[in-house]
Amino acid sequence: MKDTMRAGGGQTLKAVLGLRELIVGGGFAPGERLSEVVLSQRLGISRTPLRAALQRLEQEGLVELIPTGGYAVRGFSHADVTDSIELRGVLEGTAARLAAERGVDATRMRMIEETLDALDVAVGRGPDDLVFDRYVDLNARFHQQLSELCGSHVVTREVSRMTQLPFASPSAFLEHRSMQPAFRQSLVIGQSHHRAIIDAIARRQGARAEAIAREHASLAKSNLEMAIRSGTLPISMPALALVAS
Repeated sequence: MKDTMRAGGGQTLKAVLGLRELIVGGGFAPGERLSEVVLSQRLGISRTPLRAALQRLEQEGLVELIPTGGYAVRGFSHADVTDSIELRGVLEGTAARLAAERGVDATRMRMIEETLDALDVAVGRGPDDLVFDRYVDLNARFHQQLSELCGSHVVTREVSRMTQLPFASPSAFLEHRSMQPAFRQSLVIGQSHHRAIIDAIARRQGARAEAIAREHASLAKSNLEMAIRSGTLPISMPALALVAS
């Protein structure tokens, strides 16, 4: 797969990003067959990098091979989604525990603490869209930095692979911009978790860091239930169409 990605260069990356955006954006129904000809024209790329992109998205779990040949968009059950979130919590918990046990260099710790400070500002200033967008970006940055704290390329890679699924990303259910009081409170709780995880890592408390990171992932499950209950979300979060009701 690496060789295929290298061979396509920028065109393959363009195909991966474009196709992923189409699928997660609700451009196709679950089970719908993906036509290489149509996609090639729509994305403005040749079929060689498109095929490489389809192979990549199969590995990510967004598409699947079909018996007659080619690929179709994968549908997700409610259990698929919750299992993905649970697995992300396990992987991030492992990353946090290893960071606490191995220790973190001062530069990485300073960078993630700066992200925490910026998140405090985003959480504390209110629910307007500009600050909310900032929270989403900073939340993604925090989780990326967390996966890197232990210094393991294996752990970082596996966390990244897991979060490519549309519902396992730490910010997956933040994108709908719902400012209901319960959702707003989940952001405050989530930030308190962020602080507690880093505190445990700094104190070299591996078991505590792992437990909080796993508990933190459960917030995404709560946001999922909130998203499903909201009648406006199928419009503002098209990826929900991939989940069987």
